[in-house]
Amino acid sequence: MPNLVVTVDELPGLVGRDLGASSYIEITQERIDTFAKATDDDQWIHTDPERAKDGPFGTTIAHGFLTLSLVIPLWGELFDVEGVSTKVNYGLDKVRFTAPVPVGSRVRMRSVIDAVEEVKGSWQITTTNTFEIEGQERPAAIATFIARFIP
Repeated sequence: MPNLVVTVDELPGLVGRDLGASSYIEITQERIDTFAKATDDDQWIHTDPERAKDGPFGTTIAHGFLTLSLVIPLWGELFDVEGVSTKVNYGLDKVRFTAPVPVGSRVRMRSVIDAVEEVKGSWQITTTNTFEIEGQERPAAIATFIARFIP
């Protein structure tokens, strides 16, 4: 169950609301390899642990887009809207990958609601999402995510 569950009528009052942090997800080599296969991105810094030992990060790292793809499951832990017929991932605005995510790391996401607006009979929510790496000061990524909720 998400941290915050609201109805459509409550959405306009949520601007500026800090949704808190999700639970941590471990970034395993298996997760990285599965993502590489699904996206045909098998660059050695992600998929070759032996070669990566001598690479710039000393180990394999998660794809930036793997980290970004976690926005949906992690956001689902934080927030939901009841009483709608459809929930749509409308897209992303600014995305920055600010630190590598080494294999074995754990990441979580913090989210803040920046805007809520009515658009074409639906409600659009814009959030800033920060992907934190456990034990590291610098986040892995920061992304502006947009979702629409259709009554």
